[in-house]
Amino acid sequence: MQSTPTLPASLRTTMPYVDGAFVATAKRFANTSPIDGSRIAEVCEADAPLVDRAVRAARAALDGPWGALSPAERAQVLHRIADGIEARFEDFVAAEVADTGRLVEQARSLDVARGIANFRTFADLVKVGGGETFESRTPAGDLLNYTVRKPHGVIGIISPWNLPLLLLTWKVAPALACGNCVVVKPSEETPSSATLLAEVMHDAGLPPGVFNLLHGFGPGSAGEFLTRHPMVDAITFTGESRTGEAIMKVAAEGVREVSFELGGKNAAVVFADADFDAAVEGVLRSSFTNSGQVCLCSERVFVQRPIFERFVAALRQRTEALRIGYPDEPGVHMGSLISQSHRQKVLSYFALAVEEGATVVTGGRVPHFGDARDNGAFVLPTIWTGLPDDARCNVEEVFGPVCHIAPFDSDDEVVRRVNDSKYGLAAALWTTNLKRAHTVSRRLHVGIVWINTWFTRDLRTPFGGARLSGLGREGGRHSLDFYSEISNICIQL
Repeated sequence: MQSTPTLPASLRTTMPYVDGAFVATAKRFANTSPIDGSRIAEVCEADAPLVDRAVRAARAALDGPWGALSPAERAQVLHRIADGIEARFEDFVAAEVADTGRLVEQARSLDVARGIANFRTFADLVKVGGGETFESRTPAGDLLNYTVRKPHGVIGIISPWNLPLLLLTWKVAPALACGNCVVVKPSEETPSSATLLAEVMHDAGLPPGVFNLLHGFGPGSAGEFLTRHPMVDAITFTGESRTGEAIMKVAAEGVREVSFELGGKNAAVVFADADFDAAVEGVLRSSFTNSGQVCLCSERVFVQRPIFERFVAALRQRTEALRIGYPDEPGVHMGSLISQSHRQKVLSYFALAVEEGATVVTGGRVPHFGDARDNGAFVLPTIWTGLPDDARCNVEEVFGPVCHIAPFDSDDEVVRRVNDSKYGLAAALWTTNLKRAHTVSRRLHVGIVWINTWFTRDLRTPFGGARLSGLGREGGRHSLDFYSEISNICIQL
C-alpha cells in the first residue's frame, strides 16, 4: 500500500479498559502518525478517579475466581490469550505500525511474534517453576522446609513506546502467570496494541479486574496517579532513567518493590581478528534497527586500530545503501522515529556533534521525499568519528539511528573505555578468539554481553542492566521471582 497503515475500527476511539469494560472519557488526546503527521485516532485519557477504580477492581479480583486458579489453570488462560493474539495477528501488526512507523516485516517477525511467545513461555514456565525443599535434623527434631510462590497482589505496569507490544507482554504475561492482577499504562505515543490486547483479554474470558488498561501521560496524569496509588503492591517500568528515578522515590512510600529496565549507551567492540563482514553487518543492525530506538542499540562503536579505517568505510557504504520510507514499501530498511518531538531531540544531537567537533561520516540530516512523508518524523542513519569519549554525544543516550566509531589498541584499553559510562545495559563483542571473548565479557559492567551476535534472546535467561540502566532482572525464573512472594513453610516432623 505504501501509505499510512489503517487502524482496526475499534481503535479509532481508543479507550481505557477497567473492571472488564471499555470506558469512554471526556478528556481526550490525538494519536498522530509518525509517518505523515496525520491524526489516526482519538485517545480517551484516564483521570484520577478512573485510575482509582482500576486499582480497586484489581484488588477485588485477587480474592475472586482468578485467585483460586492453580498455576496449570492460569497457564491455560495464558495460552488462550496467545491464541487470541494469533487470531488477530494482522490487526496487531497494523496497530504497531500505525503507532510507531516501524517496518511491517519487523512488526510481524519481532513485535507480534514475541508478544505471542511471551504468553506461551510464561504459561509453560509457571507450571514447572516450583520452589525449594530442604530436610534437616536439629536438636528440636527433624524439619521439612519448602517454599511456595504467592501472588504479589496488584502490579502497576508502565511500558514504553519503542517496542510497545513486545515489552508490555514481557511484563503482563509473567505477572498474570504468578496470579497477580495488573493495571497497565502504555505510552501515550503507542496506545493501540495495548488496547487490542485488552480486547483479546476480554474475549479470552479473563475475569473482570484482572487486567486493567489506562491511557494517559506521566506527571499529573495516569502514570503518576497509578504509581502513587497506595494499593499498588509493586511497580515495573521500562523507559528513561530519569523517569525511573522519579518512580523509585514514589515507590519508597510503602516500601514497594520495583523492577526497572532503563536507558543505555551501549558499546559494540570489533577486534581485529573478527569476521570482518559479519561485524560490519552486526554493527549496522545494532546501530540502526528500529531507527536506533531500542535500548540495546550500539551508539558507541570501538574498532581495533589495524582495521579501523577499513571498517568505517565499509559501514558507511552499507549505511548509505539503507532505504528509508513507508513501512510496507518493498526494499525499505528503516522507518520513521516515533514522533516529531523525539525527532527534535535527535536533531539536537546531530547539531551538538558538529559543535563538539565530530566528523560526520554520513547522515546527520532529514531526508526529503517530496510527498506526505515530509510531514513525518524521519532522519537519516548517521555515523560520527573524531569525538573524545567524554563528549556529550558519547555520554548521553540519543535513542536514534546514530553511532560514533573510535579506534582502540588493547583489550585493557577498550574494557576501560566501555566501562566508563553511567549506564550498564549491554555490549556486543566481535572476535574469533574464544579466550578473549570470555575474558573481556566478564570484565564489562553490563547486564548482557553478546558475542558475534546482537539482540538474540532466550526468554528463560536473565535480562536487566546495571547503574542507570536498571534495577533487578526479568526473564525466566527471574520474572517469577519478581512477580511473586516466596514464602517458606517449616514443618517439624
